[in-house]
Amino acid sequence: MSEQQEREMIFVFTGPDGSGRKTIAESVGATLGITKVISFATRRPRLGETNGQDYHFITPELYDQFESDGEFIENVSVNGNRYGLRAKDIAYNLKKSGSIYLILNPEGAHALKDTYGDKVIRIFIYADRRTVQERQSEAGIDPAIIASNLNQYESAIRYQASCEHAFENYDLAHTVFDIANTLESYLQRNLEERD
Repeated sequence: MSEQQEREMIFVFTGPDGSGRKTIAESVGATLGITKVISFATRRPRLGETNGQDYHFITPELYDQFESDGEFIENVSVNGNRYGLRAKDIAYNLKKSGSIYLILNPEGAHALKDTYGDKVIRIFIYADRRTVQERQSEAGIDPAIIASNLNQYESAIRYQASCEHAFENYDLAHTVFDIANTLESYLQRNLEERD
């Protein structure tokens, strides 16, 4: 095993919709210089989302083609939309960067853990039900989508027990600081193994 492979880490930010996992993941990723791997989605971009930055927004037909070609390592349906992550995108970015991060729902986080084992560190981000509802409303998300997300809140919260780390997110700066310090310990541990 090469030094690069020994240092390969996959940090997966997960938790209920509205927990702030995307904002936190991007702040921590920028702070630590970790590469983001982007999933594919068949839905339209929401207000403030950018193609190629938040998701690769593609047609259902192209998604079907990727799926039939066996390209997705993770493939889920949420609120009538499909989300997938290509194995080759993970492999390419791990080889190029050594450590990567992703933002996935609990089902996707579980699929990655099953595939990559100890390389995957799951960071569970959460807030109480009322807070996540308010955040989604403020983001302009369709009320029907919010209602569907809230129906999945309890099952998402239960996934916390499976994750390596969990952080409440009420104070963004504090949460980002705590998570960055936690992940830095993984990165330092692996850098020290290079001797």
